[in-house]
Amino acid sequence: MRNAPRLEIDLKKIEHNARMLVERLALKGISVTGVTKAVLGSTEVCETLIKAGVTSLGDSRIENIKEMCGEHLPVPLILIRSPMLSQLEQVVDWARISFNTEIKVIEQLSYLSERNNKIHEIVLMVELGDLREGIMPKDLINIVRKIIHLPNIHLKGIGSNLACNSGVIPDDKNMAELSSLADMLEDTFKIKLEFISGGNSANLSWAFNVKDTGRINNIRIGEAIFLGCDPLDRKDIEGLHSDAITLIAEVIESKPKPSMPWGGIAQTAFGIKHSLIDRGIISQSILAIGLQDTDAEGLTPPVNIQILGSSSDHIILETDLPLGSEVKFGLNYSAMLRAMTSPFITKEYLSHDTKIL
Repeated sequence: MRNAPRLEIDLKKIEHNARMLVERLALKGISVTGVTKAVLGSTEVCETLIKAGVTSLGDSRIENIKEMCGEHLPVPLILIRSPMLSQLEQVVDWARISFNTEIKVIEQLSYLSERNNKIHEIVLMVELGDLREGIMPKDLINIVRKIIHLPNIHLKGIGSNLACNSGVIPDDKNMAELSSLADMLEDTFKIKLEFISGGNSANLSWAFNVKDTGRINNIRIGEAIFLGCDPLDRKDIEGLHSDAITLIAEVIESKPKPSMPWGGIAQTAFGIKHSLIDRGIISQSILAIGLQDTDAEGLTPPVNIQILGSSSDHIILETDLPLGSEVKFGLNYSAMLRAMTSPFITKEYLSHDTKIL
């Protein structure tokens, strides 16, 4: 028997999705950084993304980047989360490029890079409204003035991140602002910025539909490659596979049970108080997977199967399935991220030929 629960990761479908996005964005003069954090820097996935044409790989965890470095991958590796002071030596050792917002961190990167006879490249992240990481635009000149003469630091470019924290949509206005800031810094300091990273998968609708992308020449893409959807509305992107990664779990109990609990009712283990309707006796099947492994609300069950509830180790379905049978789920980003991180879920890489849309 195959291991369950497991993620089935179809490398052919991932390659197809990545290649389609790389080719479409290349027509706009935009390169793709493949974001690997959701797959924990998987060697199989990294090699697939490179084969599909991404020009760099980005990850938010230096631990993943260290593992990726061990594979001697032929593209730059970028730490896309602001470095922790406690990990700066590892950042200099393993990441060629890091995204930064704090001058104290950049000064330490300079010191460590000089000590290790390395050049470390940085991208300054600019706050454009989503209120996650980023230097306020009015402070950008003063920050650059402090860093352009730091030894062993190369200012590679600037970037932004939208839609992740507050849901701010990338649009002509905020992307034009990022382009203008790049022009302003070049004019002020007589430098050349090579890398203007407009954002993430949420930028795709803007990039595909705008006539002029300005200075934006890079987008960081993870979700759209792995799930084939637009993060702004979670709708499938035409021509991409939405089932490149699926989750399979095994039935460990299957019985008819009342639809209503009995006894005094309080909160569940995860602080939820359900509002239920008595529908009499129903068929109930329980899976050997739970909230320790994935986000149950982010799972799409097969047609005619409903998720009734979940706990740390169980997901309960309204269906009548044989003991030991398997159920395959589609995933949203949250469910995929948590499942990929769970050590209790087997990761199975498929490389067989698949039908391309």
